[in-house]
Amino acid sequence: MIRAICCVPVSPLRAEPSHRAEMVSQLIFGECCEILEQTREWQRIRVKYDGYEGWCTTPHLVEIDEKEYESDGYALTPDWVTALEYNGHPMMVPMGSHLTAMKNGRAHWRKNQVHYKGKPVEPGDRATDARSIRQLTYKFLNIPYLWGGKSVFGFDCSGFTQTVFKFLNVPLMRDAYQQASQGEPVGFLEETKTGDVAFFDNADGKITHVGILLNPHEIIHASGKVRVDKIDNEGILQSDTFQRTHHLRVIRRMLPMG
Repeated sequence: MIRAICCVPVSPLRAEPSHRAEMVSQLIFGECCEILEQTREWQRIRVKYDGYEGWCTTPHLVEIDEKEYESDGYALTPDWVTALEYNGHPMMVPMGSHLTAMKNGRAHWRKNQVHYKGKPVEPGDRATDARSIRQLTYKFLNIPYLWGGKSVFGFDCSGFTQTVFKFLNVPLMRDAYQQASQGEPVGFLEETKTGDVAFFDNADGKITHVGILLNPHEIIHASGKVRVDKIDNEGILQSDTFQRTHHLRVIRRMLPMG
């Protein structure tokens, strides 16, 4: 199996090998993947982090060795946009980019070199108390909604929750309905803690939306943009219009009890 890594700040992951095809997700700089199928211009890949599959354009990937692909852990870029060097040239990458196989600020992905002078974030180093979770989620406020997006340049709802929990060292799957199978159930809003994850369904009962509870009355989620809205036992009430936008289905606790 050929291993590869994303060598651009953000790369669209598409449903078909075409620039006109639906963007189903994204690769962020430093994310590893397996190449399942190749054409001259496109690679069908499986993302290491969440197992998601799709088509990535060939120039956005470089091959890496097994030892880099299987390296123990990775660090994350801490700033909303982070400056580093790739093959001696400046590059700006989004918050949460993977500094894969990096030692002493440098990584070698075969012939390609990454140099980062700052202090990276180790997943799980961040505290999980209510204040810390609020501070982390608020870094992403007002980022625009983007179908398939999972970076500070645009989030969909599950891309937002996945990115937040990546910093907390809790790997979430890619789509909302997949994430709803993770964690432990919480019976009532009144029993929730900051960081619990709420899921919402449509008229057909399919889970189509997800957000992170700040308290039993507020939720932060990507809907139009990353925003804070009211929530009650029925669902989300948009704070500025007071319209009911999402129907509450289930609440899950992803963080370990403590």
